[in-house]
Amino acid sequence: MKRKICVVITARPSYARIRTALEAIRDHEDLELQLVVAASALLDKYGSAVDVIEKEGFKVDRRVYSILDGENLVTSAKSTGFGLAELATVFDDLKPDMVVTIADRFETMATAVAGAYMNIPLVHIQGGEVTGSIDDKVRHAITKLADIHLVSCEGAAERVKRMGEADDRVILTGCPSIDIARMVKEQERPEIKQLIYEKGGVGADLDISQGYVVVLQHPVTTEHELARAHINETLHAVRDTGYPALWFWPNVDAGSDGTSGGIRAFREAHRLRNVHFYKNMPPEDFLHVLIGSNGIVGNSSVAIRECSYLGVPAVNIGTRQRGRDQGPNVVDVLPVREDIKQAIQQNFARGRVESAQVYGDGYAAQRIADALAKVELSIEKPVVY
Repeated sequence: MKRKICVVITARPSYARIRTALEAIRDHEDLELQLVVAASALLDKYGSAVDVIEKEGFKVDRRVYSILDGENLVTSAKSTGFGLAELATVFDDLKPDMVVTIADRFETMATAVAGAYMNIPLVHIQGGEVTGSIDDKVRHAITKLADIHLVSCEGAAERVKRMGEADDRVILTGCPSIDIARMVKEQERPEIKQLIYEKGGVGADLDISQGYVVVLQHPVTTEHELARAHINETLHAVRDTGYPALWFWPNVDAGSDGTSGGIRAFREAHRLRNVHFYKNMPPEDFLHVLIGSNGIVGNSSVAIRECSYLGVPAVNIGTRQRGRDQGPNVVDVLPVREDIKQAIQQNFARGRVESAQVYGDGYAAQRIADALAKVELSIEKPVVY
């Protein structure tokens, strides 16, 4: 009998992180994929990741609407509670053999608690990493709730073991997002100008013939009250460079209203002749855009993970990724416009950097599927001290 593997996608980045593993699970002879799409992955204002998921051929078994509007600390906590209540019902209905939760967003806590309290073996992907914000608390809490840990890098594996998790429950697979990066890197390059035109968006018509940058900046939840000030510094820096910029909308986190509100206010007060804005893109298209760019600016983990593999220069702003294992492509700066501007200019000039396999070799998906098919199903958790 096939093992039923229930994967919960709660946000746009979660899908990008897990997509190749979804394919491997779906196609594995000993596994049955159950796919639940929840939270901001269902919302148009954050790019309707569910539309991309279905367009790419996945069957969505359940949809869980759980996001409370407001994008602050209170709504994050309440949305976690709503998600917990709804996912408990979903798991009771689907009766999976294992539940898979991804990374460290607040919505993933709901998945982890529901699965653990219902005595369903819980699989955590991307545990053991360090970023220095509330995400660390969430990620490490999920590690202690999880029964199986599919980690992305050697540093993460060692941290999970130091938290008392048994060696045979910690499996180094690499990150499935690097699988997509590897495949895209091997593909024929599309015409980027045509690609970004087809994806719509709003803002200036850009001439990217001499290069462009990608901008993706989220609020820092532990500094949510500074979100508007932080994004304002980046807006000034990007505008002042004059470089064409493709700017992507932030995640649904505490402080997102400050980030998005800051962008809208800046657009009204200043003529942004060099910026075009997008809500979302399918993972492959987004990676093609990154490969064709002169670098990425902001604080997204894609700059640390996929871009290290692709050799795309990255300007990492502020504390959101503090402590995360990173490659030589990353330059860390404070959220200060002059520092950001100078780093962008230096990255724009230096071009590609050496590829670094910090988060895997691009073949994580099959390792993940094989691990899920073979690992012992147990909710007993012997803690190693």
